[in-house]
Amino acid sequence: MWGWARPALLLLLAGVLRHGGASGLLELSLGKFRNVLLNQTNPVEAVIRNIASNVTVVIFQVHAQQSDVVISFDKAPSLNSSGIGVDKGLVSILRPEQTVCTWYLRALGAGQVLSTAISIPYMEKDPIPGGCNLEFDLEVDPNIYLDYTLVDIHIKFAPANLGYTRGASPPSCDSGTGQSSRWRLRYDVYQYFLPENDLSEMVLMSHIRKMSGVQSVRANGIKMLTLTADDKTNVYFSSLPGQGVIYNVIVWDPLWNSSAAYIPVHTYACSFADLVDNCSSLSKLSTKVFFTAFAVLGLFTCFFGHRFWKTDLFFMGFIVTAFVFFVFITRVTGLGYDVRLILTAVAGIIGGLLLVVSWWRFGSVLLSMFVIGLVLGFLFSSTLFFTPLGDYRVFRDDVVFWVTFICVALMIPVLFVGCPRILNILASGIVGSYTVILAIACYVYTSLAYITLDLLRRVLNNYFSRAYTNVPFQRNDFIILSVWAMLALSGITVQLRRERSEVPFPPHPYLTWKRERERRSTNVLDPSHHIPPLRERIHNKLLHIKEFFQKDQPAGERTPLLL
Repeated sequence: MWGWARPALLLLLAGVLRHGGASGLLELSLGKFRNVLLNQTNPVEAVIRNIASNVTVVIFQVHAQQSDVVISFDKAPSLNSSGIGVDKGLVSILRPEQTVCTWYLRALGAGQVLSTAISIPYMEKDPIPGGCNLEFDLEVDPNIYLDYTLVDIHIKFAPANLGYTRGASPPSCDSGTGQSSRWRLRYDVYQYFLPENDLSEMVLMSHIRKMSGVQSVRANGIKMLTLTADDKTNVYFSSLPGQGVIYNVIVWDPLWNSSAAYIPVHTYACSFADLVDNCSSLSKLSTKVFFTAFAVLGLFTCFFGHRFWKTDLFFMGFIVTAFVFFVFITRVTGLGYDVRLILTAVAGIIGGLLLVVSWWRFGSVLLSMFVIGLVLGFLFSSTLFFTPLGDYRVFRDDVVFWVTFICVALMIPVLFVGCPRILNILASGIVGSYTVILAIACYVYTSLAYITLDLLRRVLNNYFSRAYTNVPFQRNDFIILSVWAMLALSGITVQLRRERSEVPFPPHPYLTWKRERERRSTNVLDPSHHIPPLRERIHNKLLHIKEFFQKDQPAGERTPLLL
């Protein structure tokens, strides 16, 4: 949606730069964003003039969507005076009487890169982000460093220092831990979601402006947690491939009630450059086939599950077996994803058939309803922890989480132990309709898929408990949630009306078959008593088929002549 307009936009933005000599000149104003085109050969010189005397620090930052840029204090970048990345910034500590600041920008790779730049001023009482850096290359590093996997996102940053006047020596970072040192500082971590299903550069450029300044971050971002100087300056979040997310940190000095913002950083948790499984096509073909077929079965179960009792049993047995088997082979084997998914489908089919056979042989409604209630309970418990409740610090402990989760899940079959038909109709309607949501998630991003996906991640990854699992809830999610609710309510209503005059459950099939066989063997007046045994009937059928293919004998004498 953005590719067709990009050439015209690049030509338009080319007029942003006033070129002087071999390099571009970018005149900036404090607190104002400017879009700029960067290339590898001609660095852009960014200049701010007429800086007020009460400004002690200027943080300059530049942002691009996917191509790295180089930002430095000098035309020839060095390791400790430059930064490389898509979201990078530098801190300029102003000298007395200094009124001009200069930085240099260029693209790291070939081709033009659309970026946006801003410089933000801070006063002497404002804390300095990254002022006590001991880990990264820059002496003062205001950047947030981000790494991601398909499971989680990890951000880390350097501790801040207290502000100070121009020309003074910076406060010591390790002189003490009292209220007069940097240990009094607090760090608020914020999260901001870009519009769903929109990967365009201009959307990123417009929204990252909302996460750059202190006031705009507090107004637009979601505050996830607060760190003290005693905490490690790194945080984990659940990964949302294909969904744009911006993170920033506000450092706050409670003594002066002053704050400063780090450099915001963004991610889509996917690669734009990959030919397969890139940000535009995340779901594999095998995933689409699996969940589409699963949704067809689930939709049938949603409306007809109780009437077709064996199909309902197969559906629930498939879910339980497939989930357990996928967790098992993922943990103990190194098989590829497609192979694991195929084996999971086979195991699910076997598990569903076994549940049907167990019902036919033993006819235990209690056992079957426990399995069905457990599936509904797990979905209910997953939905509960999908809410902000799941990010409470107490649930970081795996023992607390799993004990609470299992207790909530078991509560469903226990509550409905006296009305199994209602439980089965509720389970088939809610669980069956949710499979449609999982199928939709294979084609269009929706946060509702993470109701169960986050549970699977926690089972498979030992360290996922440290990740915050907040997700966006935007227009697409409201629409898909309405579809889920409509399907579930429709399925439950249809089944309740159809089954209200029927027996709660079909009779025990094995006992029915056994009773019918005994009746036939003792009641000679029953026509079925004279039906030949099954083996004899099959033999007669085969004889009829054989006679059908034999040639007719010629007419005339059919007996041999007597000699």
